[in-house]
Amino acid sequence: MMKTSIDHLPEKKQRELARIMELIHEEFDDAIADGTTEFKKKGRILKMILFGSYARGDWVDEPHTMKGYRSDYDLLIVVNNRKLADFAYWYKAKDRLIRDQTVETPTNFIVHSRREVNTALREGQYFFTDIRRDGIVLYELDEEPLAEPRPLTPKEAYETAREHFENRFPGARNFHKLFATALEGRMWKEAAFLLHQALEHGYATLLLVLTNYSPPSHKLSFLSALAEDQDRRLAEVWPRDQQRYRAWFNTLNEAYVKARYSKHYDISEEALGWLGERTAELQRLVEEICRGHLRRLKEAVVG
Repeated sequence: MMKTSIDHLPEKKQRELARIMELIHEEFDDAIADGTTEFKKKGRILKMILFGSYARGDWVDEPHTMKGYRSDYDLLIVVNNRKLADFAYWYKAKDRLIRDQTVETPTNFIVHSRREVNTALREGQYFFTDIRRDGIVLYELDEEPLAEPRPLTPKEAYETAREHFENRFPGARNFHKLFATALEGRMWKEAAFLLHQALEHGYATLLLVLTNYSPPSHKLSFLSALAEDQDRRLAEVWPRDQQRYRAWFNTLNEAYVKARYSKHYDISEEALGWLGERTAELQRLVEEICRGHLRRLKEAVVG
């Protein structure tokens, strides 16, 4: 049975999580309220599961210190139809969680159908295996348990991680090289988009290698939070003690869409130079962490 108690969290955090669940339910119900298709009429949230640092008990909440690091809440929302995982049903909930003044802790969530989660567990995807083992059920509509996970063999774990690294990390490096070319050519918008992709691929590489899962998201703030939960060294890449650094990162976070399509998107050469240096450092750390993980997995195979 999965855990259901959050008594290890301070009361303020418990109240925040209660408010978060309330907002998510409200926005989901509103998103499907006028549905005429069968899957919308029968649409349900089956479970909400807290995972990551707040579930494990090793969260950090130090926004007022020099480093200014604060762990995010991570939630897995399980729905009864995979069509309901579409972003169209959740963007308003994400927006409200950002704007609601009673929720101070940054909150991220992923949405999957119960069938998708159970399939992942039976295939041995350890991201979901870890959630099933360490996660805390905050809400469930029924008591149907998630599937029993199948552990990967050491060889399977190594080969899967190795394939992810060899498939995704070269893309991260290549996008960074293309960014440098665009920056030299003073193509600011193109440089911003390419740098966004260098970061996205870097974070995806680490998540896939370490967890066998990366969410289908282009939001750097979300991907970075998940990656930093896997290895806190990554948090050191982005200084949080100066407002302009946070503003530059947020501008890059918007580049996937706005740098390509918005005439109002603007980013300075200075910002791009700094962001490019930080991205190179992130990629160095990603490679170091992933190669270390692969080495340990290979040792488990041969030893």
